[in-house]
Amino acid sequence: MKPNELNPTYLWHCRLGHINEKRISKLHKDGLLDSFDYESFETCRSCLLGKMTKVPFTGKGERASDLLGLIHIDVCGPLNTLAIGGFQYFITFTDDYSRYGYVYLMKHKSESFEKFKEFKNEVQNQLGKKIKTLRSDRGGEYLSLEFDDHLKECGILSQLTPPGTPQWNGVSERRNRTLLDMVRSMMSHADLPNSFWGHALLTTAYTLNRVPSKTVEKTPYEIWSGKKPHMSYMKIWGCEVYVKRQLSTKLEPRSDKCLFVGYPKETKGYYFYNPSEGKVFVAEKEFISKGISGRKVELEEILEPQSIEEPMEEHEQEPQVVVEEQPAQVEQEQRRSNRIRNQLERYGYLITDQGDVLLMDQDEPVTYQEAITGPESEKWLEAMKSEMDSMYTNKVWNLVEPPVGVNPIGCKWVFKKKTDMDGKVHTYKARLVAKGYKQIQGVDYDETLSPVAMIKSVRILLDIAAYHDYEIWQMDVKTAFLNGNLLEDVYMTQPEGFGIPKEDHKICKLQRSIYGLKQASRSWNLRFDETVKQYGFIKNEDEPCVYKKVSGSLIVFLVLYVDDILLIGNDVPTLQQVKTWLGKCFSMKDLGEAAYILGIRIYRDRSQRLLGLSQSTYIDKVLRRFNMHDSKKGFIPMQHGLCLSKTQSPSTKEERDRMNKIPYASAIGSIMYAMLCTRTDVSYALSATSRYQSDPGESHWITVKNILKYLRRTKDSFLIFGNMEELAVVGYTDASFQTDKDDFRSQSGYVFCLNGGAVSWKSSKQETVADSTTEAEYIAASSAAKEAVWIKKFISELGIVPSIVDPIDLYCDNNGAIAQAKEPRSHRRSKHILRRYHLIREIVDRGDVKICKVPTLDNIADPLTKPLAQQKHDGHTRSMDQSYGSNFKTE
Repeated sequence: MKPNELNPTYLWHCRLGHINEKRISKLHKDGLLDSFDYESFETCRSCLLGKMTKVPFTGKGERASDLLGLIHIDVCGPLNTLAIGGFQYFITFTDDYSRYGYVYLMKHKSESFEKFKEFKNEVQNQLGKKIKTLRSDRGGEYLSLEFDDHLKECGILSQLTPPGTPQWNGVSERRNRTLLDMVRSMMSHADLPNSFWGHALLTTAYTLNRVPSKTVEKTPYEIWSGKKPHMSYMKIWGCEVYVKRQLSTKLEPRSDKCLFVGYPKETKGYYFYNPSEGKVFVAEKEFISKGISGRKVELEEILEPQSIEEPMEEHEQEPQVVVEEQPAQVEQEQRRSNRIRNQLERYGYLITDQGDVLLMDQDEPVTYQEAITGPESEKWLEAMKSEMDSMYTNKVWNLVEPPVGVNPIGCKWVFKKKTDMDGKVHTYKARLVAKGYKQIQGVDYDETLSPVAMIKSVRILLDIAAYHDYEIWQMDVKTAFLNGNLLEDVYMTQPEGFGIPKEDHKICKLQRSIYGLKQASRSWNLRFDETVKQYGFIKNEDEPCVYKKVSGSLIVFLVLYVDDILLIGNDVPTLQQVKTWLGKCFSMKDLGEAAYILGIRIYRDRSQRLLGLSQSTYIDKVLRRFNMHDSKKGFIPMQHGLCLSKTQSPSTKEERDRMNKIPYASAIGSIMYAMLCTRTDVSYALSATSRYQSDPGESHWITVKNILKYLRRTKDSFLIFGNMEELAVVGYTDASFQTDKDDFRSQSGYVFCLNGGAVSWKSSKQETVADSTTEAEYIAASSAAKEAVWIKKFISELGIVPSIVDPIDLYCDNNGAIAQAKEPRSHRRSKHILRRYHLIREIVDRGDVKICKVPTLDNIADPLTKPLAQQKHDGHTRSMDQSYGSNFKTE
């Protein structure tokens, strides 16, 4: 056989567009080609590249021999219509042996791992068996390292289908098709919006488990549970029903016309939808009416979705809880005015034209009626009874006849699910709150100021405790504000649902402060301060919520943050005595060793005397609130060399209207709390973006989203204290000259480290325009020196850091600023500097601070003044002992 390059048949093969040999042979026989000797040729590589096809699928998988022996898993979506709750995906789990299936709704594919863990925990607990094999396609949601590690840890074998062969996962693919076919049919038979496909899908999965399947002899439900299913209670999805009202007056209808939308999983009854109220709820008894209209439903999976960074969501409603979709209400105006009135946003989301979404938690009831009629009504009622017991125990009020001329303030119930450090709900809390906004100053309140411990004070004390290996315990004051004594006469209406029928005309005269009152926090703080001083605690003069008690070599520190208490000390019996005494004075909850306080998780490795602070749970909540938890990960908080200005603010009415829907200020505030507690690395980016809250533009919002993307990548970082031989404070200061392009002011930044970790930092725009880099550095150093004085005074009163008597080293990288701080010099470039900035000279003279030179490359305050490239930014961040990994051992 000739090589292809010399083979005339191959040349004709190429000339004729790489047709196959049979066609060339026929053309040759018919005499249509030039005379040549026909012969076969070698395999054409170009044909291999251009004509490769799949081998026909003829395989048949081996069936499992027992329940949970093989689980088929698949994700379907996104669908072309968002379900109620913002869901656009669903994930299916199908048992191969019984064909029993589970379905979970999802907003993003990234939730697949959490849904698998939820499924695994439920089925293994119910059946007493273990999942042995998990079969899935090669979707990215199954290939994460976290998912793979979890499967290995649980001993589950992962079977992945070959690339591009969904037929090997045929059980799940067929299940998805069957589910969607049934959903379309059910919704075509009903008169409900397409957004109810989530409820229809859950109903379909419930039904499929109870009907025969051609692959198994019995129904999946019977094989799964060992019992035959009951079918008598099943209803037509979307049919009309009449449901008895929970509360109604004598003249109002006794029932509402609703639509049946599903079977609840955790309680008896049915899910009903009330169109007039926009509410999905659970009820047990109903009267079904006949007559349902049909329609065509277009519900399809989007096979090639557009690349949208933040998908638009329409509702924040869980499908298995009572959630109200409040209709827009136009209230009649009480007075005439020419002022333009903006409609209040009463839904749980804010949506922009670009798909930017602010999500809010909507799984907690807003009113008393929602709480007592929802699926978790028993838990909320128990929480309200507990709150009322606290009221009666503390004798918060007396019922009196309404005095003449007194207009009592109202009250309301506030409901909150408290979560632990892992985000799991552990307490249902109901709080009775007074409507303090109706109080009048000088009549029923006067002073309202109430201090709380500063976060930097907490960091310093935790840092010192790590160095000395002190105990760190935590306590919580139950109903703290009820302990405060009122000096004014305050009258309040009786709480909803707990009024006394025979005395419903009376009102409450408050004897103690209650949550919501203007003076409640101050009353509690004064009571606590008076009480702890009686036990021998001494208040820190520079931090009024930090107390110290010394007895010989034994020492105890007490830190108060509203109703959270930290106890730090070197003697366990002494700390136990303090806890016992506090329990006698107030109703307390002992939380043991401190692990989670103020949204900060505390990790300790006492063998190495290391302590780490992390806000990963809080940052997760922030990312989900602004729909950034599934975004790309950022490498730096702000692009190197980026300059923001007011010229980037909206210039047209359309742009401004669009930006008014953006939750810009909310995002800034959420990021700010992380920055104040543990995240020094986003200080400058936050300082730069927070200047435009009054009129943000698209460029400003993109920068804020970049901060959130960076936090997503670094959410597991720690602020670490430890590994230092000496406990000494070291400070760094820096400035960036005229970084603000609007008013040409410079940026100041400083950071103070103790025991290897940052305890105090700041990044802010200077208040005056600097004429030179030296002046800018001098102003920044003056601000840092004042912070050093406070740190020195605060730590000195603690009495356990001997090195604090020495001057605090403050490092600066500008020789001119150092010379100006050490001694006064008359110079034409410095004579105009405001007098208040010369305070640093007095601070240096009296020995509080020693200002020193540091090379620019070693100044770790540099990222607090300007955006840096990733390598420099990460290097300085590590110097402040902020690490992106964890070496801690939880005890």
